[in-house]
Amino acid sequence: MYRVWNYVTNYSLLLILGALIALVWANTDPQGYRHVVEYPLMFNDVVGVDASRWLIAHGSDFGIDGIGDVRRVLTFHFLVNDILMAFFFAVAAKEVWEAVILENGALRGRKAATPLIATVGGMLGPITAYLGLALFLGSDVYDAVQRGWAVPTATDIAFSYLVGRMVFGAGHPAVRFLLLLAIADDAAGMIILAVFYPSGDLAPEMLLVSLAAAVGVFGMCNWLPRRLDRHKELRPNSTWMRERMSFWPYLLAGAISWWAFQQSGLHPALGLLPIVATLPHADRAFGIFSEAEQYLTDLLNHAQQALKHPVEVVLFFFGLLNAGIEFNAIGAATWLVLAGLIVGKPLGVFAFGWIAARPLGLGLPRGMRHADLAVVGVVAAIGFTVSLFVASVAFATGPLQDAAKMGALFSFGAAILAVIAGKLARVQKRN
Repeated sequence: MYRVWNYVTNYSLLLILGALIALVWANTDPQGYRHVVEYPLMFNDVVGVDASRWLIAHGSDFGIDGIGDVRRVLTFHFLVNDILMAFFFAVAAKEVWEAVILENGALRGRKAATPLIATVGGMLGPITAYLGLALFLGSDVYDAVQRGWAVPTATDIAFSYLVGRMVFGAGHPAVRFLLLLAIADDAAGMIILAVFYPSGDLAPEMLLVSLAAAVGVFGMCNWLPRRLDRHKELRPNSTWMRERMSFWPYLLAGAISWWAFQQSGLHPALGLLPIVATLPHADRAFGIFSEAEQYLTDLLNHAQQALKHPVEVVLFFFGLLNAGIEFNAIGAATWLVLAGLIVGKPLGVFAFGWIAARPLGLGLPRGMRHADLAVVGVVAAIGFTVSLFVASVAFATGPLQDAAKMGALFSFGAAILAVIAGKLARVQKRN
């Protein structure tokens, strides 16, 4: 029991706590909860939601009927979802980046082919189930909910990892397979957010500012010191940059990139992604979320370790500000999201994983059976964190968004189904 509690503490305890508090709060004092979520921290012209829209939707709740020519309002919700969650996506992007570019990276070569193909199925399956069932329910339902097709495509890395270890044991190859799938799933989710869910009117030319920030900080703080240190065994310039400047230049570049994403119309929570790729990194990967990486001294891993505990706090507030849904909000979108995750995700993962392993001849990891692949699909149906995030950008604040979020919360039921599936499939735990 200690081990299970340790995993929960390391990955998601604060997130769960925030979500539970939000559920209780929203169902006992809904007006007070909404008042906190949309509380205006600052009126300004730089960061925040569109001031005119906020005034129409929430101004009366705070006794505000005019704000002059101010263009933006920094609300509590915007601070967490659009600014602080950028660090959460940066941590996830770090794992994807290392898995793709480093020697022995987990998403490189033949060993990653089957999980990546299974990931495609794990996204197409939920989309098909969601939209197909919406069409079956009628054109009115379909027209209302179609924008939320991406909500059930996500896999929550932390919770799926936790449940996967409980079902398979730490040493089972299916756990590594699951992690590869979840990381690739979230990488695809970031692309979907950027392409299909812009936060405002598109101004793609602003992305040149983000590119300039990334190229500038890479050139000055990464490439140039290494160039000056050629043929110098002690690497004095790189060492000085690492010890004296640390990650501060990259944080400044990240702030510029974040602002550029906001101005471009893309979701600003993705604004740090171009900067992640510019940080000096280790020469090889130890594996996704490997504990050994905490002993590495490269700046990329150092930044991840520095962000670990702050991001856990951010996830608490994310759960607090996004999971506060009244139970009477349950509607068609709830069951569509749940069907996409609980039905579409396992079927898609298993079907595409089987095609990759058998007809395409790519095989499964040694020691993993096709029955284990089916159980992995059930574990991957836990959408929670990213599903909540996508629901918040896919739908406007209101009953439809709340209904979709409720489906994401109900996906926790996949944990129980995964345990049952593991028993039925006679999974042999390996610790």
